[in-house]
Amino acid sequence: MTSSVLQEPESTRGHRDVPRQHIAGPDFADPTAITEISDRALRALAARMTLGLAPTALLSAWADWAVHLTMSPGKRVRLVEKAVRKLTRFQQYVARCAVEGGRGAPCINPLIQDRRFSSDAWQVPPFNLIHQAFLLQQQWWWNATTGVRGVTKQHENAVEFAARQILDVVSPANFALTNPDIIQRTVETGGMNFVWGAQNWMEDVQSFWAGVPRHNGSSYTVGRNIAVTPGKVVFENRLIELIQYAPSTEKVHSQPILITPAWIMKYYILDLRPENSLVKFLTDQGFTVFMISWLNPSERDRDLGMEDYLTLGQMAAIDAVQKITGSEQIHACGYCLGGTLLTVAAAAMARDGDSRLASLTLLAAQFDFTEAGELMVFINESEVSFLEDMMWEQGFLDANQMAGAFQILRSNDLIWSRLTRDYLMGDRRAPNDLATWNADATRMPYRMHSEYLRQMFLENRLSTGRYEVGGAAIALSDIRIPVFAVGTETDHVAPWQSVFKAHLLFDAEVTFALTTGGHNAGIVSEPGHPRRRYRVMTTSSDAPYRDAEEWLETADQHDGSWWPAWSNWLAKRSGKMRKPLELGNVEAGYPVLDDAPGQYVMQQ
Repeated sequence: MTSSVLQEPESTRGHRDVPRQHIAGPDFADPTAITEISDRALRALAARMTLGLAPTALLSAWADWAVHLTMSPGKRVRLVEKAVRKLTRFQQYVARCAVEGGRGAPCINPLIQDRRFSSDAWQVPPFNLIHQAFLLQQQWWWNATTGVRGVTKQHENAVEFAARQILDVVSPANFALTNPDIIQRTVETGGMNFVWGAQNWMEDVQSFWAGVPRHNGSSYTVGRNIAVTPGKVVFENRLIELIQYAPSTEKVHSQPILITPAWIMKYYILDLRPENSLVKFLTDQGFTVFMISWLNPSERDRDLGMEDYLTLGQMAAIDAVQKITGSEQIHACGYCLGGTLLTVAAAAMARDGDSRLASLTLLAAQFDFTEAGELMVFINESEVSFLEDMMWEQGFLDANQMAGAFQILRSNDLIWSRLTRDYLMGDRRAPNDLATWNADATRMPYRMHSEYLRQMFLENRLSTGRYEVGGAAIALSDIRIPVFAVGTETDHVAPWQSVFKAHLLFDAEVTFALTTGGHNAGIVSEPGHPRRRYRVMTTSSDAPYRDAEEWLETADQHDGSWWPAWSNWLAKRSGKMRKPLELGNVEAGYPVLDDAPGQYVMQQ
């Protein structure tokens, strides 16, 4: 049974030339409207200057921390004691180094993910003293910004995050005179590294002021050596292209797979090189695979909302896949925000008695946003309103603005280490396939992103049964089909403990896999990838609940990629083998429109 609430008229190719009707403009005779516009315009201007960070949000967090710290003399005394102890430890370290010929057991070790001081050059004087002093100071500031009684958790996180960002700026690894690797590079090149770095800097400045992406020297091109799995575009509307991939085996499973990537990214992260393409892996396992490729929105798409992404995107693709293949049921897979959208669709379909989904696979996808990682530092009423005003002015959230927020979350790896390498080491490396994809971001429409931030992050409606589809609320507990969920150990966007809540929210059998890597690299984890491992366990729908830490202690660990485990899980549920179908289905109204990867993925 097809959900009547979610049905939408099918669109045909050629819609690019159809003008989009915009939201009605303001009534300039209304003084209230004029003052509202002036306020929003001022905040939009400020947002451009602050990279979208709301000064009021940062100020309120700082004030909360500062006032409570002022009212906590005991905490301040403990901070003085910690400072004295750290100074004593450092003095003892200096003494050990003097006795042991310049090297001594460190008094503090960097965090596991901190690779700034990993080279041997940092272990000899005076650079060992410099980086040990910095790490002790960094640890003291963490003590100072956390554990202050009375400070709200979000304000504590924001202040700790801001302090960490400031310290990252002044890290000795960022300066030529305090970084031994830069000094060694200067000696080796006779100072030419600074000349090459200046050239790199000029290229970046010119591309910034020109408003065009800098040519990054990548050897990867979409359709040439990435996103090259054979396939055809078999459906298109104003929001998506649907790609059907050519079979690579003599027989295929009778039930197809539909993959929904996040709309903030180009789909080909799941179809990079043939060696690490999830799409190719699935077709080689005998699956019929479909992929959604999202439109890259512009100002004319400002009024596209979450309901549009559901109806024109997810549901239109489900309708097309079923009609093209003739299969009564399909397997649906969603990655990141695509998984969130797919979860909304699955819950709405279950509510309406639509049984076309055979299973649900969620890759680093969240449906409860109470523990949504460091992104929650930016999510409060002040920050969301600030972002809304910025998007209101331009009609969308620009890809660079969005990418900047994600880079700040990992500033050591994505900002400062790159600037040091490009400008001080003079070593600009051509990006690999994943970095090429990462630089190829998309925009998000004003209305959709505003609804997403408010209803998902700020109000957490989806997990609490307050998110509405077609004018009626949906409940995640209505999802009773088998679920395969994947979390990644070092995910800063969708922490695995948040993804793990599939056990708590779905009334379904849940197979959960936890793999090494981060939000992207953990998912793009092909067989043969070195140093990969994963844990996996299936929990029946009527089994007692166990929390994430208990699960971690009991789940079986395996070496290698999680892809084969998922493929085997799908194969058991995908029906009998049959001869492959032709691409598209003219009789059903789905002719082949274009070769993969299509046109939407090429939009800049």
